Amino acid sequence: MRIIPSVLVVEDEAAIAELIIVNMKHNGFRAIWAMDSQGAQREIDAAVPDLILLDWMLPGESGLALAKRWRADARTKSVPLIMLTARGDEADRVAGLDAGADDYIAKPFSTKELLARVRAVLRRRAPEPIGKAISIGGLSLDPETYRVTFNEQSLKLGPTEFKLLYYFMGHSERVHSRGQLLDQVWGDHVYIEERTVDVHVKRLRESIGRAGVMLETVRGAGYRFTANPHVAVSMSD
Repeated sequence: MRIIPSVLVVEDEAAIAELIIVNMKHNGFRAIWAMDSQGAQREIDAAVPDLILLDWMLPGESGLALAKRWRADARTKSVPLIMLTARGDEADRVAGLDAGADDYIAKPFSTKELLARVRAVLRRRAPEPIGKAISIGGLSLDPETYRVTFNEQSLKLGPTEFKLLYYFMGHSERVHSRGQLLDQVWGDHVYIEERTVDVHVKRLRESIGRAGVMLETVRGAGYRFTANPHVAVSMSD
């Protein structure tokens, strides 16, 4: 039986919500509408969707606050989330990504672009279960069981961070540019900005804790995962 992905649309403008929902349904998705933060939370409490389309400006609690709360909740931490907003400045995009969004779409947007981004985010929701387990410097990753440990202590990673770490560990000691990481980890990155890589690398470092020292920022070049980190290399994004 074919599983139909569910999309929670959190949008207070009825005309925009209707346009999104109609297009979602016509393209094989089950769309659920919530017009404010309370309604969105009720839907989340009832059933966790496969993806969330979240407007920034909402009555009451903002979409940014909702994103932060859902990312802090174990039930919704790994749910793909795309922010929809008229706030298109770089600072706003970065704030949305830092709050936990996987992608960011500025209004007005085309429905074709929206659908392309939804599909791209869902494609990278989970890593491909191929290859053998990898261990470097006390950090171990098993793609078959979706487990990551550091010094035998279990770590929790979101889907994108898991896939990013899997790629880094499978290609350790090499320097990877942001463009290369977009190609290899995100795949179809037509709508993804390179700043997205920096945000997810930062989130990955936070997730792996003390093991984060092995993920180096090589200024002017990109990132490198190494079992022998160098003090001289910057660890900032």
